[in-house]
This record gives sequence, C-alpha cells and structure tokens, in this order.
Amino acid sequence: MVNRKVEITETVLRDGQQSLIATRMPIADMLPILKTMDQVGYHALEVWGGATFDACIRYLNEDPWERLRQIRKQVPHTKLQMLLRGQNILGYKNYADDVVESFIERSLANGIDIIRLFDALNDTRNLETALKATKKYGGHAQMTIAYTTSAFHTVPYYVELAVKMANMGADSICIKDMAGILTPQTAFDLVAKIKAAIDLPLEVHTHATSGIAEMTYLKAVEAGADIIDTAISPFAGGTSQPATESMLISLQNLGYEVKWI
Repeated sequence: MVNRKVEITETVLRDGQQSLIATRMPIADMLPILKTMDQVGYHALEVWGGATFDACIRYLNEDPWERLRQIRKQVPHTKLQMLLRGQNILGYKNYADDVVESFIERSLANGIDIIRLFDALNDTRNLETALKATKKYGGHAQMTIAYTTSAFHTVPYYVELAVKMANMGADSICIKDMAGILTPQTAFDLVAKIKAAIDLPLEVHTHATSGIAEMTYLKAVEAGADIIDTAISPFAGGTSQPATESMLISLQNLGYEVKWI
C-alpha cells in the first residue's frame, strides 16, 4: 500500500456551481456553510474568478469584491483560490499591464491566496504580467496548462510548456482539462513526465462531462499528482468535477493520505 499525501481543492463555490447552474449561486447560499468548510482540511477553496465576477454584476446584483471579503471573513484558515484569464483578467478582451497589476493587487488584498493563471492558447506571453504581479504582492502563482488534443498538442509539448512555466517562476502547475477529455493513461504519462522534469507541486483539474474523470484522477495520482480538484456531491458530476466524498474514500482505500476532519 502506498502512503503518499494527496490534497484536494474544493470547487463548489466557483467551478462546481459555474458548470451546473451558470454561476447563479448567491452569497446568501454560501454563508451558512463556510465555517464548516473551513474546518474540513482542504488544500484550498476555489471561490472567485472565472465567471463569478460577471455573474455577480449581471445576474445576482452583488458586489463581487464584497462577496470575496465576506468569504474571507468566514474562512480564516483555508487558502482561497481564484481563476484568472491572464491578460484578460476576468473579462473578454486583453487589458493594459497596469490594470492587470492593480486587479491582482486588489484581489490579494481582499482575500485571495492562490491565483490560477491561464491563457486559452497556452501563450505564456499573456501570463507574464499577471505572474509578476501575483508574486510581487505575495500571492501563490499557479500557472496552468490548458489541455486539449490535436496532432500538435502532445505529451512532449505539454512537458516542455510545464518546464517553461517553471522557469518563468511558477509556484505550482495545474493541468486544466476543461472539456473532460484527458484520458486515464494519457493523464498518467503526462503527470509522470512533468513530475520527472520539474520540482513543483502539480495539480490536476478535469470535468466529469465524458464519464472518465474519476479514472483519470486515480491514474494522475498514481503517477504523482499532488492535488486534484473536486466538488462536494450536490454540485458534482455532469459538467462539474467528480464528487469530493467519492474521491476521498477511493484515495484513502488505496492507501493515500488525504487530510480530512
């Protein structure tokens, strides 16, 4: 039996609910459970970024900054994570460098600990300003491999990209499989080769859309992944992440150490 630690990032407050109910969960529905979630032992709670900013303003009549401050007040012990679109910040166009830097500075000042930085085309030039700002203001900069499949997007390509991100100064790397198309064996090969090439924490993010996510996670962990993203069962499955509880039980049964109350 193995005895290696695997950590869990809980996505229910961002990607879980974004994937299943179009980010329409109001802060009033989050507040009653936040203190309990803070005691669970998660590596991080993903709570902000992605479409949350947009949805708060357009549909929920909420101030997204106030949402973040309220979550931070209720969650003093667990790291808070956000998803940021590189030079696009949380919008749909690229912004000036000073705007990117100011937004990141304010995000960290209002409660964010970890910023997951991605560019949809894996163009690292669009991540440079956000990376520098995140590190400048004391945040954890997680650089992201946006996973897809093509004749060009091979395991060696992604390994080379991970090495480049590590050399840029990433604090950790995430393999982000937005469409749930990362297959178990490819996950094993990709994780194993990235872990052999760089000495950084490696997180794997997938979606249950295609029905193979749990197998993909198990093979990724077997290959050395340090963190996986899951969603608590009411907001798991479908186009969301695999269920937190199911993955926890599976990993513990296989002999992995998973921090939990």
